Amino acid sequence: MNEEKFLIQSNELYLNMQESWTFTLNEDIKVENSEIFIQNVISRENKDFGIFLSYYFRKDGAVVENVSFNSIELGNDKTKGKVMVSFDLIHFNACLNIHEQGKEKMELTYHIFFESNSIEFKGPFWPERGMDEI
Repeated sequence: MNEEKFLIQSNELYLNMQESWTFTLNEDIKVENSEIFIQNVISRENKDFGIFLSYYFRKDGAVVENVSFNSIELGNDKTKGKVMVSFDLIHFNACLNIHEQGKEKMELTYHIFFESNSIEFKGPFWPERGMDEI
């Protein structure tokens, strides 16, 4: 899901982008240890996490692979918090003979919904400059 908000700075239009992804889990959510629970979701849904984070780098022509849990910052309750993930950022262009790979990190927020057995992850806001008027 892509949330878009508009912001005007110095008479220029900027588009704020924030990506989110909701995972619906097959089993009832039992969170005795939030760190282990989040770690397991990231590990189990690794391919979808790669797609989710790739949205942030699509304009650069890069994709995300091998997402892994790095650290967690728990919120006031067990349902919300922040998680730091690390991943491989891969730039590939066969025509230009480019294949570069580097490690990156990103902080995500999470919200666990017990009633729907789902967890939503949101990435950071990244401002994008909108189209200029002609």
